[in-house]
Amino acid sequence: MLRTKKAGLAVLAAALTLAGTVYGVTRPVPAEAAAALTASQLVADMGAGWNLGNSLEANSNGVPSETAWGNPVVTQALINRVKASGFKTIRIPVSYLGNIGAGPNYTVNAAWLTRIAAVVDYAYSQGLYVVVNMHGDGYKSVGGSWLICDASDQTTIKDKYAKVWQQVATKFQSYNEHLILESMNEEFDGQYGNPTQPCYSNINAYNQSFVDTVRRTGGTNASRWLLVPGWNTNIDYTVGNYGFALPTDQYRSSTIPAAEQRIMISVHYYDPWDFTGQEDGVITQWGPNATNPAKTSTWGQEDYLDAQLKKTYDTFVTRGYPVFVGEYGSIDKTAYDSANNTYRADFARTLVAAAKKYGAATAYWDNGYNGQHGFGLFDRSSATVTQQGIITAIMTGVGTTPPTSTPTSPPTSPPTSTPTSPPTSTPPTSPGTSTCRVTSTVNAWNTGLTTSITITNAGTSAINGWTLAFTLATGQSITSGWSATYAPASGTVTATNASYNASIPAGGSASIGFQATHTGNAAAPTAFKLNGTTCS
Repeated sequence: MLRTKKAGLAVLAAALTLAGTVYGVTRPVPAEAAAALTASQLVADMGAGWNLGNSLEANSNGVPSETAWGNPVVTQALINRVKASGFKTIRIPVSYLGNIGAGPNYTVNAAWLTRIAAVVDYAYSQGLYVVVNMHGDGYKSVGGSWLICDASDQTTIKDKYAKVWQQVATKFQSYNEHLILESMNEEFDGQYGNPTQPCYSNINAYNQSFVDTVRRTGGTNASRWLLVPGWNTNIDYTVGNYGFALPTDQYRSSTIPAAEQRIMISVHYYDPWDFTGQEDGVITQWGPNATNPAKTSTWGQEDYLDAQLKKTYDTFVTRGYPVFVGEYGSIDKTAYDSANNTYRADFARTLVAAAKKYGAATAYWDNGYNGQHGFGLFDRSSATVTQQGIITAIMTGVGTTPPTSTPTSPPTSPPTSTPTSPPTSTPPTSPGTSTCRVTSTVNAWNTGLTTSITITNAGTSAINGWTLAFTLATGQSITSGWSATYAPASGTVTATNASYNASIPAGGSASIGFQATHTGNAAAPTAFKLNGTTCS
């Protein structure tokens, strides 16, 4: 039921075979030098979150396949659009399943780990928070699932679980605290009644093994925030006296102040289900603005929502453990009620605002499906917004507004060029008679930095093909870039347009960027020239 809830009609594509998946290249990223944020700082900094659902947790016949449930291959363009819409956190559900080899080593397929890291980098390189979990391996309804809390051979399960997480954590041990690891998703025995024992005890054991295993891999993993759920991520069964046990954190870095935590609590929120997920089309309205009692659920309204989030505050936040509402949302029922999107927006705004009030971060569940019964906010093929009203409501709830400038021509595939690669696009056909403006933003840490550059055509005619020359500060060297090719890696660099952003209309802009190492000088680039014309 829960898998159907989130997969929607895309589950009908589950029988498709893996075809055409493009595996990216992992970019090494240095660890953050600064100390991790406190609980309240972390929640505030994570802002509004979004789920890349039904992609890396999709599978065909028990083998993870990014496109198996009907979604396209994830691109940098999609993540850029999500960021441009105001989201600051992206949760990436991941299944491992048939990509895990046989015991005793349980080696995870190297190409799959590389692809996971590539998708993580799409968001991480943009300064977003990224949550990576183990998602489908514990669903009884998924072929090849094995993380089953009421299975008989728990010794084997726990050994396999620890070894898979050891490999995943090692893959990300140098990433800074913008990466958060989540032990599992919606783990329970498949029955929706009260939690059973020893099943809940096994869930607690998985969480403890996860924390111990990740911490022991070292690097930033010794201090990063880790996310753990209770029974089926259900609020009542996590905060109540049903058996949830917080894991101990005995292997964490000694640099973490004794009074601070580095463990978060994961819950999901889909109440009332007859509004958020039931596909019969009867209940289409929610909240104080509902106009038709016959279309409104008899429970789960605003006061109930507030009370549920307050429970998480009283039980965990007051003790220094932040809460992450890792999934919430409601399906599209406009086919039954043309005003349904208004109530979906009200639901999202209310949930996000209540979470903020009670010290919790949130991530909207998006399964990539737009239309009847879909959760989608974006068209993943074109990297465009489909539900701006809901996005605006989310940003209102968290107390922010989306950036005013968004990519005017988003890419349709991930950037694959490296700084030392020669330009592959056509030389500019309209050399610079137009004026230009360039703004740049640098986020620096330890010996690394990320620079984002916006090029604005301030002239009266379109620019068709461009090169942007600029000078890096002494000691900086580009290690990777996006939305352009960059050569050479240091000194005076020339960025050459990609095919999808070659044309910049009058008044339009293009956004590019790169990561670089530095030897102490993290200054922004200088001396920008677009097609030979000096930019202001």
